[in-house]
Amino acid sequence: MMKPRSTAEWAVALISTVVGSVTGGAAVVQYFGLQAWTHDYIGLVALFGLVFACGLPGWAIVRWLFNFIEKRKDASLDEVVADVRKGLGQ
Repeated sequence: MMKPRSTAEWAVALISTVVGSVTGGAAVVQYFGLQAWTHDYIGLVALFGLVFACGLPGWAIVRWLFNFIEKRKDASLDEVVADVRKGLGQ
């Protein structure tokens, strides 16, 4: 795993992970009706693990986005749009 290049990049990735954990975790708990797990300690531990796991995609997406931007920092907007369209298969 690559280290973030700057403190700002690390902070944005961490914030995205926390937001992804809170929102994604809440959505998963609500969707699957896991509220009953909050009635005992082991259930809470399991929920916190689930919520943490929901934040990991947020970290990965932000890291991929930073790497995408870093590779194309000298490219013009039309070149970036062409790369994105090519990547999407359009």
